[in-house]
Amino acid sequence: MTSTASNSGQGRGEVLLDVQDLAVEFDTEAGRVRAVDDVSFTVRAGQTLGIVGESGCGKSVTALSILRLLPQPMGRIAGGHILFRGQDLTALPAEAMHKVRTGQIGMIFQEPMTALNPVHRIGKQLSEAFLLHQQISPRTALERSVEILEKVGIPSPEVRVSEYPHQLSGGMRQRVVIAMALACRPALVIADEPTTALDVTIQAQILELMKALQDEMGMSIILITHDLGVIAEACEDVLVMYAGRVAEKGSVEDIFRRPAHPYTRGLLESIPRLEYPRKTRLRTIEGMVPGLMDMPAGCRFNNRCPHKVDRCTAEAPPLASVAGGHGVGCHRWRELPAWTEPVS
Repeated sequence: MTSTASNSGQGRGEVLLDVQDLAVEFDTEAGRVRAVDDVSFTVRAGQTLGIVGESGCGKSVTALSILRLLPQPMGRIAGGHILFRGQDLTALPAEAMHKVRTGQIGMIFQEPMTALNPVHRIGKQLSEAFLLHQQISPRTALERSVEILEKVGIPSPEVRVSEYPHQLSGGMRQRVVIAMALACRPALVIADEPTTALDVTIQAQILELMKALQDEMGMSIILITHDLGVIAEACEDVLVMYAGRVAEKGSVEDIFRRPAHPYTRGLLESIPRLEYPRKTRLRTIEGMVPGLMDMPAGCRFNNRCPHKVDRCTAEAPPLASVAGGHGVGCHRWRELPAWTEPVS
């Protein structure tokens, strides 16, 4: 995605969000677990960063940490810093964090029916976002609700504001959630699996809508997904997570053309391709993602990695620099065979 400078006047390319060594822990009946461990990344103004990985890898927990929406009292940020426009969100008082969450960082949730109140009309829910941050009348707030529904492509928005969430289709509900996230023109939008529950045609429409709105508003986007096809279509940079840690990060070109981590390669090899002969069996990553209470020592991917050596089971790999901003958390990345596109 490309876009113009943000409405705040912040030039494209300047660091908007800087997550440093983030660690997140949860207290469970079985004991304390670390769901996110030493995760670092940056998001620049106007940029789209994709975070990809299997279920349970820590993608959504990372997003909730940025917004300080971890379930309480069991979840907490155990280490690191989250700098938004130079301000550490981990140290903000609750009231100040609420203003950031509702005015400067928007959130698009995976399931719109959990984000929308089923007993309130669409117009009331949108109007609340405007009334919270702008000194306007309820009538003006409703008018602006109609305007933003039109902007996100909902037909007859003046009618839809009087309807309840259950009266809308899944795609239209997701557009309402996008409208709510964008109501106050935030600098950053976090989209957590925004197309997962939608059919392929509606998925494409939602992604195109987000592109168009980003071009118009100049916002940055963090797009969380398990779908590498969505990453290739919508993102500029990618963070590949596995079992709570960063396996690899870099530009879309780096990750898709020069993947350096065995896990990233396994993900790419599992993608169906048009050139495959009929009945071709897709490659798979053997084994299972470890549970939070049963993380292996050393590299967390070692129990599934075909290239592991003794060092991999004894020592966690640092995030090594491949080239430029391309980083990989693997002891043996230099020794792996040259990557070739899978064709069969």
